[in-house]
Amino acid sequence: MRRTLLARDVRDAVLGACATAAGLLLASRVVAGLHVEHWWSTLAVALLVGALDTALRPILRPAAMRLGVPGAMVLGVLGQLVGVHVSLILVPGVDVSSWAASAATLGVVALVLVVVRWLLGADDRDYLVADLLRRARPAGGPSEGRRPGLVVVQIDGLGYPTLRHAIASGDAPTLAGWLRRGSHRAERWWSRVPSTTPAAQAGLLHGTNDGIPAFRWYDKAAGRLVVTNHPTDAALVEKRLSDGRGLLAGGGAAVSTMFSGDADTSLMVMSKAGGGGGLGPGGAYLRFFARPFVLARALMLTVGEILKEVGQSRRQRSRRVWPRVPRRGAYVLLRAVTNVLLRDLNVALVAEQMARGAPVVFVDLVDYDEIAHHSGVARREALDALAGVDAAIGTLERFAERCPREYQFVVLSDHGQSQGPTFAQLAGRSLEDLVAELIGVDGGQLVSATGEEEVWGPLATFLTDVPGGSSTRWAAGARHPERLGRNRRGDGHRAARDAAPGDGAVVAASGNVGLVWFPAMPGRVPVEALAERFPALVPGLLERPEVGFLVVDSARGPLAVGPHGVHVLRDGEVRGADPLVAFGPWAAADLLRVCSMPESPDVLVHSAYDEQAGEVYAFEELVGSHGGLGGDQNHAVLLHPSVWQIDPDLLDGSGGDEAVLRGADVVFRQLVAWTRRAGIRAEPGESGAAGQSPRRGPARARDDVEGAG
Repeated sequence: MRRTLLARDVRDAVLGACATAAGLLLASRVVAGLHVEHWWSTLAVALLVGALDTALRPILRPAAMRLGVPGAMVLGVLGQLVGVHVSLILVPGVDVSSWAASAATLGVVALVLVVVRWLLGADDRDYLVADLLRRARPAGGPSEGRRPGLVVVQIDGLGYPTLRHAIASGDAPTLAGWLRRGSHRAERWWSRVPSTTPAAQAGLLHGTNDGIPAFRWYDKAAGRLVVTNHPTDAALVEKRLSDGRGLLAGGGAAVSTMFSGDADTSLMVMSKAGGGGGLGPGGAYLRFFARPFVLARALMLTVGEILKEVGQSRRQRSRRVWPRVPRRGAYVLLRAVTNVLLRDLNVALVAEQMARGAPVVFVDLVDYDEIAHHSGVARREALDALAGVDAAIGTLERFAERCPREYQFVVLSDHGQSQGPTFAQLAGRSLEDLVAELIGVDGGQLVSATGEEEVWGPLATFLTDVPGGSSTRWAAGARHPERLGRNRRGDGHRAARDAAPGDGAVVAASGNVGLVWFPAMPGRVPVEALAERFPALVPGLLERPEVGFLVVDSARGPLAVGPHGVHVLRDGEVRGADPLVAFGPWAAADLLRVCSMPESPDVLVHSAYDEQAGEVYAFEELVGSHGGLGGDQNHAVLLHPSVWQIDPDLLDGSGGDEAVLRGADVVFRQLVAWTRRAGIRAEPGESGAAGQSPRRGPARARDDVEGAG
């Protein structure tokens, strides 16, 4: 293994030097102000650029520590430019006339590197960890004393059926190779309602997601909307859920997650961003931004991704692919940033934590989820994004061979996605419009929160934590943060906080689940009171064929009410046609749990489910959606080492043919049990392989976790 790695190091070094030299030769032909007299001078420039990078980084790191991530990015770009300019000046036989010529040279060389690596079939991300790989000590086998470790990669939004499709289509060769070799097993697990990232990730990282009824919800006591993709709200949620013994307690690292899992190191973590700590020290990012040509290459690929999106979107329209939604405006840039810049940055950050020997590293890669929302669950562009994620996992797998720990890999998802046309496309109006009409109010008395915070979340985290800045400036999805009253395209966060709807309502959406609150009516409003106050609301909603059922409170507890029948969630009594029959065996239990939370809406509006087409109808303008029931959105992925068996006592076989882990909190218990048995995680109160004892948090007990090992 060591000989193979050394040969790969030499190959990559030679390839990089030759490609850089070729780029410099091309630049000398096309960049005004750059002249190269001898071809060998370009090799000298390539070597000198690398040497200057090594010398400059220690100088730039203290400033990056103070300036944060955006500062590290600026310093990295300036460092690259200075390194290239000085190299072009110092090497004999090379003449450069200006800084502008050096900047143009930097761009040309980056473009050549992209083309050369593509032509040679080299992995697009090996270069991100190349210097870490060279400096890492050669790894020995377990007999040489390497401690165990775990890397958990969350592929956001990947449904189990889509994973099977990607393996068959060749879009996930890394994961397919694991399964074919028998090193890993792929399981499905049930992502309970709400099948959203906040609820699932809270369960996966902290072992509980109580009090999270949706992606966003209205807090009647506080008089405002809570949106978990806002740093302040994510921090409040984590403070309430954390007991100090999360999945990453005891020295772990969280990268690009919504919650920290009680990690010691948090990098681009939403719940920490509002307080200035979610991105971690800027020095952690300098390796990525200051590497010669790395950022320039990433920017080149970002431009290419923009052009790719424009072409694919146009192709969807010309072929009349349906369902589809408009793909334009800021989303085009957002896709490019998440699919290139942030993915590459995440790989580099995870590799850094592996190199330092973090016992458990958890990273959330959102690329597939982001594109599937807009293009469709199993369409070409979504599968291309999944292929990129698979390649990133392959890079980390290769890097693990040189790390101080013997890392195992677990790949999982937080939920799947279901596809279908949107409610507005079918009904000809939005849920907000329909609710306003049925309760007899105008737009000023209705606060709407059906924006796209989820897809903006990763970029918002990156842009939020600027020293001395404001966390609200980059609030995810906040397109019109000051507007009160109706705010269909904005996130409604500030609107719902400041507006006083009076007899109006707050309407939010979470995929194919709509949520309605009446702020003037305290507590959870029973259906009897709704019938008296708004007699047209319930029957008017159920008249729409796109609505499958409503969940409302009553004297008998929560009810699932359909057009032709009622399901009493607490005791299971059904009168008439069961409105939940198409949504699986756990629908009633999931809905009862959510609607027993104080944070649950007065009216939960769930879309219909077309079993023949497998389609649901989102209340947001997204083709792929999740948040409720129906389709693949509840069928999440757990791909784990074969030597780590699923604990039989954690499996739930009440759903039919296959016993599965049901709920993210149960997956958490399984992960904790695995890490304890592998010697990665210490028992509470003990010092173990992780190197530290888990930090103690609030006194809230979690007996089920204590017994999981």
